[in-house]
Amino acid sequence: MRVAVFGSRGQLGAAVVLECQQRHDVFPFDRSSLDVTDHSAVADTIGRSRADVIVNCTGYNAVDAAESHPVEALRLNGLTVRSMARTARDLGAVLVHYGSDFVFDGRATRPYVETDPPNPQSVYATSKLLGEWFAADNPRGYVLRVESLFGGVGASSRKGSLYGIVNALKTGAVPRVIGDRTVSPTFVIDAARATLDIVERQPAPGLYHCVNGGHPTWLEVAEEAARLLGVEPRFDVVRLADMKLPAARPKYCALSNARLTAVGIHMPTWQDALRRYIEM
Repeated sequence: MRVAVFGSRGQLGAAVVLECQQRHDVFPFDRSSLDVTDHSAVADTIGRSRADVIVNCTGYNAVDAAESHPVEALRLNGLTVRSMARTARDLGAVLVHYGSDFVFDGRATRPYVETDPPNPQSVYATSKLLGEWFAADNPRGYVLRVESLFGGVGASSRKGSLYGIVNALKTGAVPRVIGDRTVSPTFVIDAARATLDIVERQPAPGLYHCVNGGHPTWLEVAEEAARLLGVEPRFDVVRLADMKLPAARPKYCALSNARLTAVGIHMPTWQDALRRYIEM
């Protein structure tokens, strides 16, 4: 297959390129080679690549900055997806787009499933939900919701909350950890492999939660990281409400990956993923 990957140098994009290029012809595009907010340029680029599959790893991910830059967030997380979805539909190509746990309000008491109604609480969350809706315009479209990404390829792996926690523990510092936020961390290597499985197996199009199994708090993740590193588990534990962040975060944002499992794509547990990440 011919696979076009947009955002190919990002944390997730670089991992998707690495996985897919082992078995398919991959055409990577990054911000230096293409302005993805230019609909005509996107359509022309996809057309020239003759891609069978389009994987969109681009995104406006500055959650707090989106509150003061809503147009930029909506353009990149929403309208760009519309361009890709319409072009993919016209070409009969598969589209893979990535969603976010932020589309939920965080008031749940058990992991969210794909049929739970979204209720975004920030500009970023709203822009991500808009992107999900546009991706659904393609009858061969997949939206894979990921959250709390960690790991990756090369320099792109040095991003995210978990990187900061692990790096601090390795250097003897005391990392700040939110003790009351429940998540389903996603190792980008596992998400990239699941993406390749989706592309090759092509189960029923639609929405899938693509996260590692389990639903720990950030404190539990940090404690497990300290255990694996063999260091004293010392943390500056704070509550989400005390962070005073510009954009609201869902307090409980764990996702169930049962639908992905049901189509034969199994995501490892977060503990297994964390162990492999630390051993890299």
